[in-house]
Amino acid sequence: MSNLILIHGAWGGAWEFKEIADRLNQTGHSAQVIDLPGHGDDATPLSAVTQDAYVQAVVEAADAIDGPVVLVGHSLAGTVISQVAERVPTAIERLVYVAAVLPKDGETVLGLMQSDGDGELLPRLQFSADESYVTVEPSDVREIFLHDLREGEQREGYVRRFAMKQTTQPFTAPARLSEEAFGSVPKSYIRCSLDKILSPALQTRMISGTKVERVFTLESGHFPLLSVPKRLAEVISEAVEVSTSAL
Repeated sequence: MSNLILIHGAWGGAWEFKEIADRLNQTGHSAQVIDLPGHGDDATPLSAVTQDAYVQAVVEAADAIDGPVVLVGHSLAGTVISQVAERVPTAIERLVYVAAVLPKDGETVLGLMQSDGDGELLPRLQFSADESYVTVEPSDVREIFLHDLREGEQREGYVRRFAMKQTTQPFTAPARLSEEAFGSVPKSYIRCSLDKILSPALQTRMISGTKVERVFTLESGHFPLLSVPKRLAEVISEAVEVSTSAL
């Protein structure tokens, strides 16, 4: 069984992965969730929320675990786990991307979103006057984030949780990756076929540009963590078994 750290994306928090972690723990894995700086219960001020701060938080979480870890990154966290693997490759057993950014060296999250002709989120983001942070209108959260969830009190609770200021720096900071470090860490990717934020076409293009051992596909929008948590937990467990079976 594996040690897993589950890492949320933009506008999110550890709460997104809680059910997934519970399910993985019930199967014998050791899974934990963390809030990235400035998210959830973490009180880091907005001005200090950067891509480097995200990466350092995950490195510290991995350092606190005895033995290699599997990093599971959703959405923006794909670039975070990639750079953690660049920094401490021997500490990482596997990277698992969930509808996540999978950058090449020098690429940015913003640049990949700009290249995605089918992505619907970028034109609707609400930038602050100084462009230091962005927010998303509740109607767009319903239509683009959570379009495959049934209407109801639970979905509205999620909509309220996404009503936060997301700093733009992690979107514009280029990934710094090498074949020697990042390239040496095994990777799996979980595609989402109904994704409106990182389109299936973009996901396929990112996968084709990097050595990925296994690709899984879920019929879900960008947040299978919330729409199909049971199935996502099963697929993550299957992706991890690729690692353990090779030992």
